[in-house]
Amino acid sequence: MMTPIPTSEAFAALGAPDLVYVRPITAQEVLASTPVEAIEGFKMGSGQIFYAVHRADGERLAVMVDRESAVAAVAAAIAHELAPVSVH
Repeated sequence: MMTPIPTSEAFAALGAPDLVYVRPITAQEVLASTPVEAIEGFKMGSGQIFYAVHRADGERLAVMVDRESAVAAVAAAIAHELAPVSVH
């Protein structure tokens, strides 16, 4: 029998609401999950790689255009008392 996948709320309730992580994300993923008006006028190729900052429950908080910007986002997360974690 398969174990059910916990909801975002259940995962956050485990004590991980202050964790954030950065992961590569394709332009296709950004386009598929972002309202058109939010990215209007922004040029991106379908295979372009960005870096997304996520909460522990998977909610995307921000998308950065390059790794250096993602590092700055991690520094901002620390400044706001969030705890960045490494994911593989």
